[in-house]
Amino acid sequence: MTRSLLILCFSLFLSINAFAQYSDSTHYFFGYAFTGSINKTDDGTAHLLNNAVKLGMKKKSVSMNFNNAYVFGKQNGQLTNDDLSSAFDINLYKTFPHFNYWGLANFNKSFSLKINQQWLAGVGIAYSIIDKENAYLNLSDGVLVDHSDLVLEDGTADKYETLRNSFRFNYNFVIKGKIVFNGSNFIQNSLSNKNDFNIKTTNRLGLKFNKWLNLNAQVDYNRVNRNNRENLLLSYGLSFERYF
Repeated sequence: MTRSLLILCFSLFLSINAFAQYSDSTHYFFGYAFTGSINKTDDGTAHLLNNAVKLGMKKKSVSMNFNNAYVFGKQNGQLTNDDLSSAFDINLYKTFPHFNYWGLANFNKSFSLKINQQWLAGVGIAYSIIDKENAYLNLSDGVLVDHSDLVLEDGTADKYETLRNSFRFNYNFVIKGKIVFNGSNFIQNSLSNKNDFNIKTTNRLGLKFNKWLNLNAQVDYNRVNRNNRENLLLSYGLSFERYF
């Protein structure tokens, strides 16, 4: 299965080079979000920093995105979060309106979820139920190869490989050009074990100061059912977005 993972990643790389040759106009995107929270009382201090960087390229026929997120947190001097996620996706729009194929390669490492490392790669299809400039609602489904190294509840190491079905609910709504409500929500079930599933959600409410600066409140929830670990993060801060 590790060989299958490498083949999928290599196929994604080939797809980038092949579809980059189309001549339709190209748009680039850069985004950076810095959110966090601080809680200080007589009994102790807790703080959380949540950083995210996104790079994107979009044409009429293809789009690519590179997303990176890092969460660091401590409570009363003890480490609670040291979590890194990096994902690359490519979307091909070559068939029916509002329909696309996608490919994904993803790496995760998480202190809070006891993930030493996780590699995911796969392909699937997606359909946009709503596809307008200020209103977007998309459903997608596909199959991922998962190669993971976890720590179980009893502290033992768990290295395994499995195929997962990956379902995503993605949306973005802009109200009167000022209020932004968006999110990306995944559930990824193992095809061989019904009790092995991952949940990952990010939902954000933003207030646009101008075209490139937002004030955000964000809720992240993650669960790895295989080792019975989860986290819930509520943070607020600023995001910078720029299209070229």
